[in-house]
Amino acid sequence: MGKKILVVDDEPDLLKVTLIRLKKTGYEVYSCTDGQEVFDIARRVMPDLIILDVYLPAINGDDVAKILKKDDKLKHIPIILISATTMTLDERARECGADGYLTKPFEPEELISIVKKILGQDGGGENG
Repeated sequence: MGKKILVVDDEPDLLKVTLIRLKKTGYEVYSCTDGQEVFDIARRVMPDLIILDVYLPAINGDDVAKILKKDDKLKHIPIILISATTMTLDERARECGADGYLTKPFEPEELISIVKKILGQDGGGENG
């Protein structure tokens, strides 16, 4: 399998489309729908990248990113923040230590482009 990506989003349709697109590109994908689950899955799977929605139930995405970046085992994992709010997304990404951001709705090509930029151009595996 290719590189592992954890996608965190509470919007089922967007999550489904994102997972399908990443799988097609050759990545091994994992998902969850709230900020509390991220830590358990990240520690268990050790993903190469986390795609993280800003607005989540329980704990928001920028707080999740800040906690991840303070965890010695997880702080090396790049994070892409995603949100429908454009006004402060770049600022929020910088403040919480995220490595990039995408504004919803985004095109699949935009997603793959930023993922490859962060993980390298080789894609996820044999299909990338």
